[in-house]
Amino acid sequence: MTGTLSKMETRHDDVVSYGLQLREVRFDLNQAVGKDLRLTYSGNIICENCGKKTKKSYAEGHCYPCTMKLASCDLCILKPELCHFDKGTCREPQWGEENCFKNHIVYLANSSGLKVGITRKTQVPIRWMDQGASEALPILEVKNRFVSGQVEVLFKKHINDKTDWRKMLKGEPDSIDLKEWRDKLLKEVAEDLKHFDVTVLDQEIYKFKYPVEKYPEKVNSFNLDKTNEVTGRLMGIKGQYLIFDTGVLNVRSHTGYEITLEEIHATT
Repeated sequence: MTGTLSKMETRHDDVVSYGLQLREVRFDLNQAVGKDLRLTYSGNIICENCGKKTKKSYAEGHCYPCTMKLASCDLCILKPELCHFDKGTCREPQWGEENCFKNHIVYLANSSGLKVGITRKTQVPIRWMDQGASEALPILEVKNRFVSGQVEVLFKKHINDKTDWRKMLKGEPDSIDLKEWRDKLLKEVAEDLKHFDVTVLDQEIYKFKYPVEKYPEKVNSFNLDKTNEVTGRLMGIKGQYLIFDTGVLNVRSHTGYEITLEEIHATT
């Protein structure tokens, strides 16, 4: 089947369920684990927004003009504490109102170790499966993305906000007592947190198990700009990565790339 890559669809089941939409066909990736696959890149990249061909993919699947005009590609998406909506300079005010001015969750997660992060409330628990977290705990709820970014900055003074993707792909991390860390960190930032309108949450920890038969001892990543074909046995899926016995492919970073995906059948 042929189509352009986009972020993998996830569903929180006993084992995280992954699907890949290629044009009209949804490919069930969990069913492909353990099978030999070939993924061939045509050389075409299609912008996720305008549908035009682009020589290079920017901001996860956009052409350069769309990257420069879309609010979803602005710097404040990566650093929400830099939101400039109140200055009247938001690229797309209506988009900002529909996406940024919604309740957001500040959370702790364990993917390659303890980290803090933020997500729209409607993205729970999708956000954590996308990043390959083994466990996650919502700790605060706020009214908009800007405030969530400001609060996240407080926590970043004490813990990491990044995932070590290579470590995440080498296996399951040691379990962390997220509730104990929540209580500890809330005490650390208590004085600064008084300046923000937040709701402290008391929820259960989300747990995630991924469809992985075997983790790689050494992580080698594929880049479709350097090689137009990926062939190997699919050993598993975690986060936005396809784990082959020959290397790993970050699907999200190749959004918009036109590929053909096929199962390789052994010949006798």
